Amino acid sequence: MSLNCEKYVAFVTLLEQLRSDATTTQILVPELRRRVAMLQQFFGQQIVPLADENWRVQSYQTEMSKQLRLLEIDVMFFQGARQASTIQTRLQTICDRLTTLIQYCDAIMQPEAEGEK
Repeated sequence: MSLNCEKYVAFVTLLEQLRSDATTTQILVPELRRRVAMLQQFFGQQIVPLADENWRVQSYQTEMSKQLRLLEIDVMFFQGARQASTIQTRLQTICDRLTTLIQYCDAIMQPEAEGEK
């Protein structure tokens, strides 16, 4: 496994752990904010420097950066939610965003399709 692939696997592991914790436990807002900040830091320090001339990977990295910023906004909305139904909706949005990020990582780690070479 290449070093680049190992970094994406580590990132996916962090994403999956947060998604699991958000769906199975009563995660507190400060903890959620801390873990999202940790994800952003990992992405900035470990994933972004993996400069790749492949347009496909660059596109995914751009989308991942955008999704991480939106995740931070989702957490702010979650923090402001007061009604149980709104809290549940916000939490589901956060989990969906994490799933999207995982799917982007999986797509980057997949071998290129024959037509893209």
